[in-house]
Formats: sequence, C-alpha cells, structure tokens
Amino acid sequence: MPESISAPPALTSRDAVAIIGAGMAGLACAHLLAQHGVTVSLFDKARGPGGRMSSKGRPAATLDLGAQAFTVRNADFAQQLAQWQDAGCVAPWPTCTYQASASGWQTHDDGQLRYTGVPRMSALTRYLIDAIALHAHTSFHSETRIVALQRVTAGEWHLKDAAGNHHGPFSRVVITAPPPQASELIGQWAPELSAACDARPQRGCWAAWAIFAAPLPAPSGVAEHWQSLHAQHPKLRLVSRNHTKPGRDEQPESLSLIAQLDWSDVHIELPPEEAAQHLLEAFLECLPVPGASLPRLIELGAHRWRYAQAEEPEAQGYLYSQQGIALCGDSWKGSRVEDAWLSGNALARALIGRSV
Repeated sequence: MPESISAPPALTSRDAVAIIGAGMAGLACAHLLAQHGVTVSLFDKARGPGGRMSSKGRPAATLDLGAQAFTVRNADFAQQLAQWQDAGCVAPWPTCTYQASASGWQTHDDGQLRYTGVPRMSALTRYLIDAIALHAHTSFHSETRIVALQRVTAGEWHLKDAAGNHHGPFSRVVITAPPPQASELIGQWAPELSAACDARPQRGCWAAWAIFAAPLPAPSGVAEHWQSLHAQHPKLRLVSRNHTKPGRDEQPESLSLIAQLDWSDVHIELPPEEAAQHLLEAFLECLPVPGASLPRLIELGAHRWRYAQAEEPEAQGYLYSQQGIALCGDSWKGSRVEDAWLSGNALARALIGRSV
C-alpha cells in the first residue's frame, strides 16, 4: 500500500491537478477542487462525461445502460442530492418495482428510495460538468484518451494522449479509471498503487437494449405502468423500462436488460448481437405467461462493460502515492453511485487539506 493513503500534502495556489476519467468519482473530485480555486483539467476518452452513468441515444429512444438509479445513505451525499433536485436534474424513480422468480411476479420493495437523472441519467453528470466549468482555471478534454504519464521533474507531470498531444504540467494526477486501466498508466511510476490495482479483480457486465413499436402487454396481476424488474434468472439481473423514467414519456417502449455478473464473466467475449439476443430471450422466460409474445421489435443491441465493478471494493475510498498520483472511484469504495461520489469527494477534501 502507498506510504500515505489518508493525508496527501495539501495543494497550494501554484498546483494544478489532472483528473483522468469524468465519471461520478472524477466529477465529484473536480467539483470540490474547482470550488476551492484549484486549477483542474478533466480528461475522458468519451464524447461527454458520465462513465457508467452515461446514456445512449438512439433514433427512437434514450437508454441508460449503466447505472439505472441510485440510493442515498450518506448525509453529505444527501445534501448534494438536494441541490441536484433543486436544479431539476434528478427525480425519484422507480416507484413501481417487481421481482420475477419461479413462482411468478411479486411486488418488490426493499425500503430504499431511488433516484434517476432527468431526462436521462447523463443529465446529472452534464450538470456537474457545467458547474465545474463555471469556475476559472478549469477545462474538460473530451475524446481524449490518456495513454502515458511522463514525469519531467519531481512533482511535475505531463500527460500524453492517444493522438500524441502533451498536457501539463500538473503537480497531482488523479486516475478514476478501472484498476486494470489505471495500472497500465502508473506501473513504472507508482508500483505500490499498481500492486493495489492488481489486487482488485474486476467483473464484466453485458447491458442490452430493446426498443418496441408498441407497449408490452401487462402480465396478469401486474400494474400496467411497472417500471423495473429484479429477475432471478441465470442470465438476467435487472430490467428497466426507460420510457417510464421522468422526462421520457414520449419515447416508445424501451427496455434496458442488465445481465447477471456471473453470466457476463463467462460470456464477456460474445458478439454484442448474440449477447443482446440471449438477454431478450431471458426476459421472455421471465414473463409469467408461457409462450408470451412481444410487440414488434424496432431495435436490439448490447454494450459490454468489460470492467463493471470490483469483485471486492476497497474500503478506504482512495489511494495516494507520495509521487503525486492518486486513485479513486467505485473500486476503492463500493459499487454504488453514492460510493463513487464519496470516493472522489473524499480525495478532493484530502488534497485541499480538509478533514474527511
């Protein structure tokens, strides 16, 4: 483990921080640093922020293929949630949930209120990137895949992207990418952090989508407006009806089909069209009416999350090396959206010298 995990030296006005990865952890870290006047540069290989909270736009519908909703347990996160609600970028969902088992469909309530982005999950991360941009000395570099770190002098880092461009100098580098990807960047510079990454095996996950020309027929005894389904099926874990989410009532019937992790690990190399077909067939098998048919299919597809979550997330929230490199994200705290936010926020607090 690194020499210092909980107490990195506090930033000064001369310091600049690079954050690789604009998912929830990276955005939470950047947001707090920017609020305290720190020069922050965010980098992400995607076209926009979000990571596993990003949304997929198709001609007929918008779909969430990563996080479908999130819970709130921590007081600091609850305070942040209140601000997001005031801004109108999150709302409660789902409120009508079922569980499918061999004995049929039963209503499902675990006592946890959940929230989703409005009108799509990525609205929340878009709100955060816009809030970060309001502060001076911040920048967001989308479609910029960082492939190497280069240390010029002690305490001075440059980043090299896939196009050969160089960015810097930075006194701290924060990496929120999954541990296998983070390890590739830091192996020669912070072997203790690289070893910690290697000790966090990752699970993969398939997520499919299905868009239909007409609404699904409601199974007998099930509310017509049901919103999500927890499936006890060897392939399928969760079904979300995207068109029931706040702000999407104009789009057609559109399902997100989230696979079981065990099945995904075994079948992670499937072609996407095969993975999608498997998950759609699994949903059909979950319907309580044998031989039930679905409406005409407009589109079917799948996305592979090769590194969806850690087998066993670390508990401390983040890691810091005295070389000036830090790791944060859900692999270092927990698999929930809240955990990713807490991880990035805790690292930012430590970097600005505030108690966590």
